[in-house]
This record gives sequence, structure tokens and C-alpha cells, in this order.
Amino acid sequence: MRTEIRYIELKSGYSDNGPAWIGKVAFSNSGRTLFFMDKGFQKKPGYPGGYFDVETGETYWITGVKKRGTNRHWAGGGMIQLDRTLVDDYLKHTGQTQIDRNLIQLVDIPENYPFERIHKKMNATVGSKNIDCL
Repeated sequence: MRTEIRYIELKSGYSDNGPAWIGKVAFSNSGRTLFFMDKGFQKKPGYPGGYFDVETGETYWITGVKKRGTNRHWAGGGMIQLDRTLVDDYLKHTGQTQIDRNLIQLVDIPENYPFERIHKKMNATVGSKNIDCL
């Protein structure tokens, strides 16, 4: 299972100030689906950095963590929740020596990757055709 540290922000229902996390995501074998916090995401066509939750349809912005530490959209705001197990990796990546507590809140983000549930949903039989999305 391949994992990477990513910035994840809920866009549906928010104007660049939705809940946001920096955490570890896992990828499906094909790399077309990624998993985070008990959700499965796939790329949203024509929307760079855009993903959608395959179960709810909600739109998320999922990108790599910026070295400058400026992950939020310039017009947005709000705290970013950082998985406390990734603090050292985050500081090394950004070149910072400490977490900016005005921007970042340390939290416990469980590594809950629903491979089987999402696989069943994405590979549902439609009529007589099996659609393999993972």
C-alpha cells in the first residue's frame, strides 16, 4: 500500500474556508482512488487538484503539502488540522522549526482506509457489465 502526506480540504458548501487536514492518504493499486479518514476519493475531471468523495459526491481539494506552508487558498481561511504523528515530516518538508499554532491544530487522524467498502461500491455490477474503477 502506497501512502503519501497530502493536504485535504472540503470544498462543497464552503468558500475556501472548509475543514482542512494534513494527513496520510493511501492509494489503490491502480493509483486512481485515494483514501483518507474512512472515505474514498477520485479525480474530478477538468478540475486540477479536485477530487470527489465516491460515496457522497462532495468535492475536495487534495494536493501535496506546500513547502511554504500556505496550503489554504489566498481568499480562504481557517485552521488546518495536522496529524500529530506527522509533525516531524511536516516541519522537515516546510523547513520550519515549529508549528504555527495560529494556522495549525494538532489532532489524531486515524489511518482508516476503507479499501474493501469502496472497492465494492466502485466495482458494482451495472446490468451485465462490471465497471472496474479501482
